[in-house]
Order: sequence, then C-alpha cells, then structure tokens
Amino acid sequence: MSSRVLVVNAGSSSLKFQLREGADVLLKGTVERIGSAEVPDHAAALEQVMGALRSDRGGPGLDGLAGVGHRVVQGGTRYTDPTLVDDDVEAGIAELSALAPLHNPPQLAAVRALRAALPDVPQVAVFDTAFHATIPPRAATYAVDRDVAQRYGLRKYGFHGTSVQVVTRRAAEFLGVPPEEADLVVAHVGNGVSVTAVQGGRSVDTTMGLTPLAGVAMGTRSGDVDPAIVMTLVREAGMSAQQVDDLLNKRSGLQGLAGESDVRSVQARAREGDAAAREAMEVYCYRLTAAVGSFLALVPRVRAVVFTAGVGENDAAVRAAVCAPLAHLGFGVEDAANDAARGPDAAVRIGERVLVVPTDEEAEIAAQVLAVVSR
Repeated sequence: MSSRVLVVNAGSSSLKFQLREGADVLLKGTVERIGSAEVPDHAAALEQVMGALRSDRGGPGLDGLAGVGHRVVQGGTRYTDPTLVDDDVEAGIAELSALAPLHNPPQLAAVRALRAALPDVPQVAVFDTAFHATIPPRAATYAVDRDVAQRYGLRKYGFHGTSVQVVTRRAAEFLGVPPEEADLVVAHVGNGVSVTAVQGGRSVDTTMGLTPLAGVAMGTRSGDVDPAIVMTLVREAGMSAQQVDDLLNKRSGLQGLAGESDVRSVQARAREGDAAAREAMEVYCYRLTAAVGSFLALVPRVRAVVFTAGVGENDAAVRAAVCAPLAHLGFGVEDAANDAARGPDAAVRIGERVLVVPTDEEAEIAAQVLAVVSR
C-alpha cells in the first residue's frame, strides 16, 4: 500500500498542508487570508493547494494517495479514535461545532471540499480530543447541575491531544521504557498552551477543558478566570456574549497584559525594562509552573516533565522560569543543557528529570491515516 498521505489543518483564516510519503515531506505550505477577496473560502484555499500539488504544475502529484488526514479539534465523546469520514461522520462533526465554533466549522469545510475533489480517496478525521478520552470522570466532570451539563455536553474534553500522543511516545523511547510505562507531565507551549498529566501512557488530566480557552495563560487566551468575570462584564460593562468571547480568546493572555502575543517580543521588552512585559511573562510562567506542579501530585513516580511545541522547544528562558520553583522536587534544569536545546531534532535532556521533545502532529496524523486505511 502507498504511504503517501495529504495532511490538512484548516483554521478560520488559514490552511496548512503537508504531502508526506513515509517520513519524507514532499511538499508543505500555508494558504492565508481565507475570507479575503483573493481567497474567499476554504474551497478556494484548497483549489490553491491542489494546484500546487499537481504534477503538471511542477508539484509532486497525488498519484497513489493513500488517504487525506484532517485535524479536527473537537470530537466530543463520540469520536475517540481516528475515524474514516462518511456522511454520518461529516454530520457528527457539524453537530459538534457548537462546542468548538472557532475550529470545527473551517475543518469541516476542508473535509467537504476534499471529499468532493477526491471522491475515491479515503478521508480520515483525527481529533485533538481523542487522546484525552481516557481522562476519568472525577477529572472531566464540572461541578455544575448534572442535567444541564449532560444536555449541553459540558465537560472537560482537552485539546492538543495529537501532539501529546506523539510526544509521549517519543519521550518513552528516549527514556527506554515501553509507552505503557510513560508517566509524564507534558507541557505543550506554543501560542496555545496546555499541560497534560500522562500516567501509563494515557492522559489522566489536562488543563484545557470544554474549549481550548481553559487552563494556563496563553498568547491571546486568558486561561482560567473566575467565571464571575463573565457576569460582571455583561452586567457592568454591557458586553454581549460575543464581545466577552472575543475578549477572553483574542485580547487576553500576553496580548491583553503586554499588548502583543509573541513570547519573543514580550521577553525582549521585559529585558529592556518594560514593566508590563515583565509582569506578563511572570504571570505566564507562574501559571505554567502551578499547572505542572499540580499535575506532579497526580502522577506517582513521574519520570520527566516534558516541554514541546514552538515555545517549549525553543525558549530556554521560559523553561528555566517554569522549572526553577520545581527544582526542590527534582525537576530543575541544567543551564548549559537548557540553553543549548533550541529547536532540537530529537529528544534531549535539559535536567535530570526534564526533557525537550519535538512534536510532529502532521507525522502523527499521517501515521493514524495509514492505520485506518490499512484495516
């Protein structure tokens, strides 16, 4: 069977893709400004992708394509494994859009467009929430009215699951233990940030919840806040639900505290003495430390704290700041090793029990697609 897989990750205003054959990336790219006059919708974006892939235009071609893998953020409790897309699954993803209104609709648009463009090629949905399906009820249940929660699907789902899954496997390989003995705390630190407690290779808790807004402070998202803030903003500021949603998702986190969301820029300003930037980084790192520390209490015999994703793999200062208060527990970093670990190609140790492990969600999605279509 061919190992050629097209991986698609559609966002609200951009679409990333990779054409992979085994471990090789044949072509990758991003279509931006979806919704503009140049790229009016996701179907138009995928037309650009298909054009770039065509062999008669200099691309690698789609001959022998084994399948297309779609990253889908929200699978709810319905989809806990990579799933071959048919009409019923497409409808299910649409129904779950209420739980992920910023994410599922553009991903569904990509699924529909590629099912139409490549009707004979299997389409597989790989869900961000799937890895977290093992979180036990005591961790997934919100202490709100049970009937209301069940009616509206209010529970912790967790996200970044595909990333945490591949990182868990890679960390286990590095540590020389089977995946079922991987006891870790994984910090996925990018523009979106989450921390996951992994016991026996399975997710047992994570900081993101019903949506990716929950948990620690992020680039533009607030993370956890007192729920009464929402009511206060509605009552006292006269804000609509959409305005509050926009505030917490797009104008909070580093963006809200420092006026920009890029960690590198905020850190540079902090080093130059900018008080708002310094406070923003202190809040950002403190919340990460608190999350990692709380999860260390949940997983007996934690083998390692693992950093991954854009900031986690490249930012030594953030890793040092997060781990410094954990050093007395055995999770400190060694300065030289930490400073040297910038975008490593493979897992590296930066402390006796601290690792940096590069993630590769596209490779994981491609592998899951091949597993599904080979059944």
